[in-house]
Amino acid sequence: MGSFHLKETKRGLGRSLFVIVFVLMMAKLTLFRFFVFRDMSWDRLAVDAIAVLVILSVWELLVPSRWKGAAYWGLNLLFSVVLFAATLYNVQFGSIPTYTSLLSLNQVPQVASSIEMLIKPLHFLFFADVIVMTILWMMYRYQGKRSVYSKQLSRIGILSVAVIGLVLSGFTIAKDGTIENETVRADELGFLNYQVAQAILASRESKAIAAGDIQETVKKIKELQSSYPYQDPSQGDENEQPEGFGIAKGKNVIIVQLESFQNFPVGQQVEGQEVTPVLNDLIEDSLYFPHVFQQIGQGNTSDAEFITNTSIYPLGTIAMSTGFGDRVLPSLPRLVQNEGYSAQTFHVNSVSFWDRNKMYPALHFDQYFDKPYFTNDHFNDFGASDEEMYRVGIEKLVDLNAQNKPFYAHFIASSSHSPFKVPQDRMKWEAPASIDRTALGDYLTALNYADYALGTLIDGLKEQGLWDDTVLVVYGDHFGLQNQSTSPEEVESALGIPYHEQISRFNVPLVMHVPGMEGQRIEKVGGQLDILPTVANLLGISIEDSNFTAFGQDLLNVDQHAIGMRYYMPTGTFFNNEVMFVPGSGFDDGTAILLSTFEPVADISKYRADYDYVMELMKLSDEYVKLLPKRGF
Repeated sequence: MGSFHLKETKRGLGRSLFVIVFVLMMAKLTLFRFFVFRDMSWDRLAVDAIAVLVILSVWELLVPSRWKGAAYWGLNLLFSVVLFAATLYNVQFGSIPTYTSLLSLNQVPQVASSIEMLIKPLHFLFFADVIVMTILWMMYRYQGKRSVYSKQLSRIGILSVAVIGLVLSGFTIAKDGTIENETVRADELGFLNYQVAQAILASRESKAIAAGDIQETVKKIKELQSSYPYQDPSQGDENEQPEGFGIAKGKNVIIVQLESFQNFPVGQQVEGQEVTPVLNDLIEDSLYFPHVFQQIGQGNTSDAEFITNTSIYPLGTIAMSTGFGDRVLPSLPRLVQNEGYSAQTFHVNSVSFWDRNKMYPALHFDQYFDKPYFTNDHFNDFGASDEEMYRVGIEKLVDLNAQNKPFYAHFIASSSHSPFKVPQDRMKWEAPASIDRTALGDYLTALNYADYALGTLIDGLKEQGLWDDTVLVVYGDHFGLQNQSTSPEEVESALGIPYHEQISRFNVPLVMHVPGMEGQRIEKVGGQLDILPTVANLLGISIEDSNFTAFGQDLLNVDQHAIGMRYYMPTGTFFNNEVMFVPGSGFDDGTAILLSTFEPVADISKYRADYDYVMELMKLSDEYVKLLPKRGF
């Protein structure tokens, strides 16, 4: 009899936990919707409820009775952790994480201080129920297993709930399969169904690409690009050499990627202090592109490296260094090596961070210089400062120059990485009182130091006699300011300039100093994809004659341009010379904002051709990179 009561008590506990955990998981999904979508409509919550019922029904069927307490407790806790992490991810990146984001978990310890900045007390509500669960567990232990649920939840009933839930979830996923905007899709499907939908989509794409032919894909890319009017046919003779072609032929090339460096502080002052005095001076006799935008995906800084060296769109679903470090990547190092150059890259972090130990060989760099090559002056979590990186870099470049062959060097700066804390003894300016100890003040202080450090590189090149024989390219990898920490009004008040939470946020500087070439401000829109074709043109390397497939354009020789962006914005977002366009569920419910005034555009119909073009080009880019051959190790 005692044994019978014990079994009934365990069944009762399992049934009560089913209901309790269902309620708790729904409460957390509601909280997640509040944080991420600001949408808690009943139809959306119903979709979430179906997905949760499926998970719990399967859980109820699979877990033995004796483990149900621990199993439900563990599932509930795991769910809290996942939604907590997904919320922080959305705060940082503005996108919805998928299961592929788990591949980046090994990066978390390195950027822990940056993540801490994102956490708000309200985020811990995801774990509030842990206290409730603990109390319930203690009550059960105290009662000595005396309470028993009388209602029978049969395995057949649970199985029916699971099957019906799966069918309804499947129908919901299939219905929303044409929505390209990831945020809208995740909102309509719910967080859990969205993960399944992304896995199904990835599987379908992989099967389609596996049957593909890279030469056919290249042909489609060239046909598509030739259909876009990048150049006005009425301007000039198509048989003439492109503007700037070969003006830097045989020159050394140094490309500097500045961390978290937006364009808005360039040329600006705060209470009489220049934020970027070195860049300001450099721009005077350089090509300056003020309307260039980041195009990175999940790999962030490493994606910026990838784009700059390949002119290929990142997928947005995986860091390109992780997903494609096993490929033979057509790249800028390979292009210049064909011209007799050597190619090196410099980064003060460990080469294993973001799987650069895979990406650098895939890009075909001759050598990389990572953490062991630099003296750790404890600037930030990455260790060595930008100054130290440039110091070592100059030494290595002098040695390379002595070999009487041109070099290409890529420097990946990191001193202006979030949380933007510059050691007191390394600060090069004092933040004005109006922004001191604010997120904006810290950010501008970090950029001011990065700018100063860049000056030490320029000075070193001049001292070693390399300046007049070197093309210097400087660009930002991605935004730094977070919308939730600094409002547009704060920036506008401090610097006296207009600031848009999307356009200004994703706008990064691009400066190219070319010996013998006069300074020029080039107003046309561009992206990080365009760096490789523009540099190649300056070096006299024809992309077409080299049979190189680039998804960007030479910015010195375009009249019209449209560049795509995803991950930080919905797929289908693009910039052209006039607007930033952001899709809704598709084009028709999208919005366009003028780059010049930040004002909305009423009639978006004339931008449909750009939208269709960019969408198709990004799909072909994905297809192309997935078809690239794997390299031998």
